[in-house]
Amino acid sequence: MAGLGERHDRSGDGRSLLVGPARASLSLMLLAGTSHAALADDLLTPLTEKATDLLGFLHSFDLHNAVYFGLFMGLVATSTITSLLLRHEWRRSERMERTLRNELSALRGADDLAALLMGSERQLLISWHGRDGEPRFQGDPSIIGENAPAQRALAFGTWLSPADAAAVEGALEQLKLRGQAFRLTARCTGTRFIDVEGRTIGGRAILRLRDVTGDRAELLKVQGQLATARSDLRSMTMLLDDVAYPLWIRDTDDRLLWANQAYLRSVEARDLDDAIGRSLELLGAPTREEARRKRQSGATYSGRLTAVVAGHRAVLDVIERPTAGGSAGIAVDVSELEAVRTDLQRQMDAHVRTLDQLPTAVAIFDGAQNLIFSNSAYQRLWGLDAAFLASRPSDSEVLDRLRAARKLPEQADFRAWKADFLQGYRSVEQQETWWHLPDRRTLRVVVNPNPQGGVTYLFDDVSERFELASQVHSLTRVQSETLDTLKEGVAVFGSDGRLKLHNRAFADMWSLAAEMTAANPHIDTVIKACRSLSPRDEPWIDIRGAVAGLADMRMGLSCRIERLDGSALDCTAQPLPDGATLLSFTDVTASVNVERALTERNDALQRASRLRDEFVHHVSYELRSPLTNIIGFTQLLGDETVGALNPRQRDYADHIMRSSAALLAILNDILDLASIDTGSLELSPEIVDIRSTIEAAMRGLEDRLAESSLHLVIDAPDDIGTFVADGKRVRQILFNLLSNAVGFSSPGQTIRVSARKRGGEVIFEVKDQGRGIPPEVKARVFERFESHTLGTRHRGVGLGLSIVRSFVELHGGRIDISSAPGQGTTVTCIFPNERHETPSDGRSAQSALTPIAAE
Repeated sequence: MAGLGERHDRSGDGRSLLVGPARASLSLMLLAGTSHAALADDLLTPLTEKATDLLGFLHSFDLHNAVYFGLFMGLVATSTITSLLLRHEWRRSERMERTLRNELSALRGADDLAALLMGSERQLLISWHGRDGEPRFQGDPSIIGENAPAQRALAFGTWLSPADAAAVEGALEQLKLRGQAFRLTARCTGTRFIDVEGRTIGGRAILRLRDVTGDRAELLKVQGQLATARSDLRSMTMLLDDVAYPLWIRDTDDRLLWANQAYLRSVEARDLDDAIGRSLELLGAPTREEARRKRQSGATYSGRLTAVVAGHRAVLDVIERPTAGGSAGIAVDVSELEAVRTDLQRQMDAHVRTLDQLPTAVAIFDGAQNLIFSNSAYQRLWGLDAAFLASRPSDSEVLDRLRAARKLPEQADFRAWKADFLQGYRSVEQQETWWHLPDRRTLRVVVNPNPQGGVTYLFDDVSERFELASQVHSLTRVQSETLDTLKEGVAVFGSDGRLKLHNRAFADMWSLAAEMTAANPHIDTVIKACRSLSPRDEPWIDIRGAVAGLADMRMGLSCRIERLDGSALDCTAQPLPDGATLLSFTDVTASVNVERALTERNDALQRASRLRDEFVHHVSYELRSPLTNIIGFTQLLGDETVGALNPRQRDYADHIMRSSAALLAILNDILDLASIDTGSLELSPEIVDIRSTIEAAMRGLEDRLAESSLHLVIDAPDDIGTFVADGKRVRQILFNLLSNAVGFSSPGQTIRVSARKRGGEVIFEVKDQGRGIPPEVKARVFERFESHTLGTRHRGVGLGLSIVRSFVELHGGRIDISSAPGQGTTVTCIFPNERHETPSDGRSAQSALTPIAAE
C-alpha cells in the first residue's frame, strides 16, 4: 500500500488526511461510489487463495516444505500484520469518509444557498486568480444588457456613462494591484443604476455588479430630500441667527439645546457652549417653571414680562410652544412698542384736544356705523345732546334726528337720499358734497373712508366763505375797472412768470393783441412782442430777472426804457407778497424832455462858472505883479527917498497904499481859493497861541473899528493856551470874520470874539449886533461871490466867508452860522485839538504882529 505513494497529513483537529495520489484516488473512488468493504474483499481474496496453494505445496515437499513453510509463515505474518494495519486504516478511512461526506453535504448546501442567494437578485460576479489571471464569470449577465455576453461586462465604456466607466476602471486596477476595496454606484447608458463592489477573497480579486435601479432611485430621492432638509435647516438656522429676537430650543428636561445669536447676546454669552456651561438663562426660574407646567399639559406658554437683556431692563413678549423633543420659544422685545404705544396714546389725546379746537365739525364712525368720536364743533353745529353722542348712536339714528329737527337739506325721498349717503361706507375714495340747509347755511361735507373700516365726516360751514368770495369778486371787478382808467400801464405776473392781470393802458402802450393777453402769456413772450418798439437788451434783461428770477433773489427794480418813436417810459417792478410781480409803465416823455433841457442848461452854466473862475484866477495872477510894483513904488514915494512930498501928494500916496493893500488882499483870497480848488494849498502846522492870534487879527481892524465907533471885546481865558494849526490861516479866518462883522454893524455896537476849549476841540465864536441875515440869504452866504449889503454901506466881492469855510475844513473842523433879522449874527468855527496844550507862552506872538491887511 505504501508503494502506491500515499502519505498522510494531520488536520488541525488531529484527523489524518490523505494527500497526494492517495487523496486523488480516494476522491475518485468516492466519486465512483466505491465502499471500504468492497476494497478490503478485493485485497484479501488473492492472499487466501495463495496461502492455500502454498500449504498444499508444503505437504508435497518436506525439506522444501520447511523452507516454504517458514516463508509461508513469514508471509502469513506479514499479511496478517498488513491486514491488521489495513483494517485500522479502513476504520480511519471510514471515519474520514463520513467526515468528508458531511463536509461535502455542507458544501453542497452552501453552494445551493450561494446559488440561491445569487439568483435572488440580478447580479454578476467576476473573479481573477492573480493580477493576470483569466476572469471567471458567474451570475446573470443580462444586467449589462439584453442578450449580452458576460465578457462584455469588462468593456465598461460600452454600457456605463463615460465618467462612471473611467472611475470603475481606475478602481478595478487599484484592486488588482494593491487589493484596495471599493464600492460605488454607476449609471448605465440608459436609466439604470449598477452597484459596483470590488474586494479580495482568498487570493482572488472579485468584482460584483448588482442592479440597484429601484433601490438607487429611492435612495437618490431620500438623499435629495435629506439634502434639501439639511439645506433648509442650515438656511433656517442662519436666518434665525439673523433674527433680532432671542430664539431657543430646549429638551424635555428643560435643558438648552440651541439658541440664536440674539439669545447669546442677551445673556452675554460667547457661544452656545458657554451659555450651557454657565447656565445663562434669559428667563427667570418662575417663568421657566410656569412654561414647564404649560408644556406638560400640552399648552403654549405666552406672557409679557420684564427681563434683563444685555445688561438693560426690557419688556419681552415670550411665547414657548411644546415640541416632540421638548419646546421652542421666542422673546420679542416690546420696550419700544410700549413706548410707542404710550406716545401714540398721548398723541391721540393731543389730536382729540386739537380736533376739539377746530372750527370744522368732525365725526368718526366705525365699521358697524356707530359713532366713536365727535369734536365740540360737531356738537355745536348740529346742536346735539352730549349724552346722545356719548351713547354711540348709529349713523342712521343721527341722520333721523337731524331730519326731525329740520337741519338736513330738504329731500322728497329722504330714505333714498339717506341710503345713497351711507354708500360712503362701501366706497374706497373720498367723496365731497354740498348741503344747503333750510336755515340758509351752506356746508361742505367730506366723506373720507377709514382704512380699518368706517368713515370720517368733515362738515365745514362755508356760508361766510361764499359771502367773502362774492365780495372778492366784486372787489376784483372794481379793481379791474380802476386799473383800466389809469394812464399808466400796469401788469401783474405770477410766480410762474405768466401774465395774470393787466389794464388797457398796458396793452395799448405796447400794442399787444387781445388774443395774446387773454392767453396769459409768459414774460418771455411779452418781452418778445415789446422789443419791436424798444429793441435795447439791457432793460428787458433786468425786467425778466425781476419777474422770473429766483424767489429769494427778486428785488424791486426801476429803469427807463427809450422807444424807437422817441418816447420814454419809466418801468417799476415790485415783488408782491404772494410771489407775483407788479410791473408799471409811466410815460415820462415830457419830463424827460424838460430834464434834458435843464441838464443842458446846467452844463452850460457849469461851463460858464468854470470859465469865470479860470478867468478870475488868470486875471488875479496877472494883476498881482503890477499891483506889487504899485505898492512898492508907493512905499518909496511915502518914504520920500526920491524927494519931499507936499501934504496933498502924501494923502494921495496913502490912499493909493490902502487901496492897493485892499486889492492885494482880494487877489490873495482869489489865489487861495484857486489853490484850494486845485488841491495844491498845504497847511503849515505850528503851535498857535490862541489869545495872541485873536489880538493880531483885531489890530488889523483898529482903524475901521475907530472909524465905525465899534467896540470889540475878547472873551478868552488867560490860560487858554495854544493848539496846533496853521497860524497864518487862523489869523486870516478871524480877520475875515471880524471884517464881515464890522461891515454889518452900526456905530456904537459891540463885537464879541470868544475862544474856548471843550473836550478835544477849540471853538472860536464871533458875534455882532448887526441887522442879521434873512433865511433866504443865510443859505448862500458861504458861496463864492455872494455879496449882500443888507442895507449897509459894506461892499465886498463875497469871498470872505467862502475862504473861512475852506480854511476851517482844511483843518478838519466845521463852521456854523446862527442869525436872524434884527438879532445879529454869530459865526462859530470849531477846530480839532489833537494834543494837550500848555498856557500861552507867547511863541506865536511875533508872527501875530504882522498886520492882516498887509498880507
